[in-house]
Amino acid sequence: MTDIQAFLDQLHQRYQDLNLGQVASYIPELAKTDPNYFGISVMTTDGRSFHAGDVDQQFTIQSISKVFVYGMALEDWGRDRLLEKVGVEPTGDPFNSLIRLDETSHRPENPMINAGAIATTSLIKGENLTARLNRLLAMFRRYVGQDVYVDMSTFLSERATGHRNRAIAHLMLNFGMIGDDLEESLDLYFQQCALLVTGRDLATMAAALANQGQHPLTGEQVLQPQYVRDVLSVMYTCGMYNFAGEWAFRVGLPAKSGVSGGLMAVVPNQAGIAVYSPPLDSNGNSVRGLKVFEALSQEYGFHVFDLAMGQCRFQSSLSA
Repeated sequence: MTDIQAFLDQLHQRYQDLNLGQVASYIPELAKTDPNYFGISVMTTDGRSFHAGDVDQQFTIQSISKVFVYGMALEDWGRDRLLEKVGVEPTGDPFNSLIRLDETSHRPENPMINAGAIATTSLIKGENLTARLNRLLAMFRRYVGQDVYVDMSTFLSERATGHRNRAIAHLMLNFGMIGDDLEESLDLYFQQCALLVTGRDLATMAAALANQGQHPLTGEQVLQPQYVRDVLSVMYTCGMYNFAGEWAFRVGLPAKSGVSGGLMAVVPNQAGIAVYSPPLDSNGNSVRGLKVFEALSQEYGFHVFDLAMGQCRFQSSLSA
């Protein structure tokens, strides 16, 4: 077993020159990203941090935002009311699929796909778009520990090209799954996806979830403990889209990926971990990120069933 900082350095060196995958191009702003960015961040639940590479490089959070907005919607509406609008079943379909919306329930299958995330965002309370956006920004500020901002270029790029998301929203409006303020909810969704974060930020946010919703540095309760389990459950079963099953088998952690190249995972009661590397595989997941997390899970026994059987070796590495 290797000391955590030394192992992060080894992983960064091992995968720095891995040239597989492509940066996302369907959002024009993301196509401009340097594919060589690569950072690994770990934040423990007691506030210790370990980093390698480009951990302070900003990027847009994209679909990773869905995790935290879902937590906010749970606090706004409660578990049972939210389940009426958004399910918790994994789909096995691509993240932007709309085919299942035309089936019996017309309810999005889970909040980690675009349909479910748009429905979830539409439920965020507020008198108008500005009030709702300010609530979202305040929520993300609590997780990050400092102010967060929307990247306007990316927001406008997504707004101008998000025709598939607009089609999904109109189909849900047709079935009564979202309200008449469709364009407002879409603008809010595009803005949440365009929030700027770093790998260091994502690891800190994940550590708050690992710590029963309590921020590891500020001590603030950023999510009510009774909803942390719900969030982690949908991350585990649905957070990696149509790669979720293999991820659960190989890595075994609640996780969420984003098409900007971010990948965040929660090690319950231990740490939050994030990788930023823009080149993606065919499922929309960071290629280097998948490699790093599989190696970390094997090295330290991070898989949830290793954790359950007391085989996690992470704490020993902190004192190595």
